[in-house]
This record gives sequence, C-alpha cells and structure tokens, in this order.
Amino acid sequence: MNRLKITLIRPKYHSHLITPPLGIGYLSAFLKTKGHKTKIVDGLNLGLSNQQIVSLCLDTDIVGISILSAYLFEAVDLIKKLKKQHKTVVIGGPHVTAMGNLALEQTGADYAIASEGEESFAALIQALIKNPERKLESALIKQDFIADLDGLPFPDWKEMNPAHYRKAPHGGLIKRFPVAPIVTTRGCPYECSFCASPKLWERKIRFRSPENTVNEIEYLVRDFGVKEIHFEDDNLTLKKEHIAGICELILKKRLKISWATPNGVRADKLDKETLRLMKKSGCYFVAFGIESANEQVLNNIKKDIQIETIAKAISLAKKEGIMTQGFFIFGLPGETKASIRQTIDFAKKSGLHRAQFLLLDVLPGSDLWDKFSGFRCVDIKQAKSYQDVTWLPEGLEKNDLFRAQSTAFREFFFRPKQIFALLKHFKPSQIPFILKRVSDFRILKF
Repeated sequence: MNRLKITLIRPKYHSHLITPPLGIGYLSAFLKTKGHKTKIVDGLNLGLSNQQIVSLCLDTDIVGISILSAYLFEAVDLIKKLKKQHKTVVIGGPHVTAMGNLALEQTGADYAIASEGEESFAALIQALIKNPERKLESALIKQDFIADLDGLPFPDWKEMNPAHYRKAPHGGLIKRFPVAPIVTTRGCPYECSFCASPKLWERKIRFRSPENTVNEIEYLVRDFGVKEIHFEDDNLTLKKEHIAGICELILKKRLKISWATPNGVRADKLDKETLRLMKKSGCYFVAFGIESANEQVLNNIKKDIQIETIAKAISLAKKEGIMTQGFFIFGLPGETKASIRQTIDFAKKSGLHRAQFLLLDVLPGSDLWDKFSGFRCVDIKQAKSYQDVTWLPEGLEKNDLFRAQSTAFREFFFRPKQIFALLKHFKPSQIPFILKRVSDFRILKF
C-alpha cells in the first residue's frame, strides 16, 4: 500500500489564544498532494481530552503531533495513550527542532522531524512504506529549508475552517469575524536572545511572493467568508517592496478585508509611506515587540533597536489612524525594579492603544536557554509545565515579577482612553475570552 491515512494533531492545553494551526495545516495540504489521506484534529479548538483524541485516531496509520514547549507535557500524555493503541507517532514543531533527539527521549515518539516538515514528513512516509518493519537508520529527520515557498500548497483550510474557530484570536479583540492567520515569510535574520527563532531558522528569511500571498487571501475570502486577516510573520515589513506589493494587490483586487499584525513588526522597518499604504489596504492594527524601555536591557537581549525609534513608529502609526499594541517582557537579563517602572511609564506615555505585559519564558532553542544550562535538567516527571522553569534576575523575586505584571496591566488599562479603545472593538461574544485573559495575566491580583 503506497497511500496512508494520517492524522495531524494539536493537543488541548491551557491557552487564551485559539487560532488555526498553520504548521499542521501546511503539512496536511502537502501530504494530500502526495496522495495520502489526512485529517486535522485540533484538540485545543474542539476542547477534546487526550482520550477523545485517541478515539479519533483508531483507523489511522500514522499520527503526527506538533509540539510547542508550552504543551510538552500534554503531548507526552497523548503519545503514551496512542502507543497503547500501537500507533506510529511522529512529532515536530518548535520544541522538537530546538531539542532534537532529547525530544524523542522526552516523549517516547517513534520519529521526530526537525525544522520544516512538509518535504521531511513526505520523505519519512515513503521510507516507512518501503520498510514495513519501520526500522530506519535515524529517528530524527531534517532536510534543507524549502527554497520556493510559492511552490507549497495553501494550508488545508477545509480541515480548519476559520468560521469554526472560537473568537479567541491572537491580539485579543478583533474587528471582524471570521478571521484567518497567514504567513508570508519564514524565518528571521535577527538574534534576540530570548527568542528561539535564530536557532529554528538559522537567521535566514524566505519570502512568498505578494501574488501568492494575496491569492491565498482571495481564496479565504471567497471560499470561507473570511473578513479579517492576521499576518503572523516575524518580519512582515522587513522588505518594503514585499509589504508594498501585498498592499497594492489587495487594493487592485478590491478585497474588502480588515487586517492586522498581532505577532508584531519591527519598529525600525516602518515609515510614513508604508504605514499609509497599509492603512489604505485595510490595516487597522499593528503590534510592536518592544520588550523593555530600558536601553541596557535591550542591549542585553541583542534587540538591536533604540527606544526612540520605537516611540517614533508608534507615533507615525497613530497619525495614520492605525491602532497600536506593545509587547513587553518583565524579567529579562539586567531587569531591576527601576527598569520595570521605566517600562510601565513608557507604555503609558507612548500613545499605545493596547499593551501586553508578559513574564520571561525561557524557551528551548533560545540563547538564554543555552546560557542558563540548568534549564536542560528539567525533570518532566515532576514539573507541571515548562512554565515551572523560571530564571530570575539578580535582586528580584518571583513575586516582584508577578506584582509588576499586575501593576502594569492596571495602570495601563484602567484609564479612560484605554477603556474606550477596547470598547471600540468589543463584541459581547468575546466576554468569556476576555475574562480568561484577565485571569491569566493577573490583572486583578496583588
């Protein structure tokens, strides 16, 4: 038999963001071009327990699981249950790419795919078909990056219809529903030490053409009734001609969409002309990865940007009528109580419409993970999640960071202009989602 049944899974885990999983969406579509029968089971969106997920895999030849470090433990439990049903399990995703063979040891999976999965997964399947005993030379598979992103099929949107997803999008409140996430690039050339991207993508970036990108948007609008697009690139605006080409084609095709960049853009890669074109083509919201308002902290994490540049970009966007959000992280190397206060004050004075204040999560694959090598010794049998593993800057206690997060949220949002900015896009159907975020980010604690 040269064609297999494959189920691709995202487990249920604690998250206030529930969006279509693009990674396994691309995998599903690519494997279908090779003649295989695939289905996607999104346990997060469907609210399925691991046992319920297993019951949907009984007629499956191979199960693929995408793993983020945030839900490693849920994935391990799922794999144990699948192995009891004698299923062949393949893992992939950022955690697997960062940890390599250790991820196989942690999970008990049969095979692991590092980096991009489309061609690697297809090659693995062919090898398994040729080898019925399923004994390969290496259980960890990695191939070169895919050179031509336009050659990939669009994600399998029929298996993850945006209209069937909960109203819990990246970026919080949305303007129009249904909303669909897309990516126009893969990779990032920067070296921020708190981010795993430099290792995952080897500081390389590849671009889809504006034509290919807008063709997908047109498909989503026509076939799925999508009204809003969320660009999830790490560097959507890195090349001015890239973002300009996308905007111009949206306008040329008269696509009546709203769009946003909830994953953030580089503040130093925006100018008045670009922002004006973005606004004209439907952009209403951009996010910036600011991290800290302290220059020394920014230098410590190799952010390669000045706070004045960030402030200027916020001002330019605001003048063009585009809403802005800033991402901030408390607990970075060099953080002090003074730098925390500096960051909160900047957020309040900057003109940002929204802000998100996070605590440092040291990610496998990041430079900080490698620097603080003790993190590699996590006992997954005792820890409840990777979030249990925390590094604290000298002179700060964990409660200092929790208190900073709570204080920052209250001081920033409990002001009339911020409340009005939120209510402008508020939809009653998002009340459960909003209450969950309030709980997750400790807004009312301390």
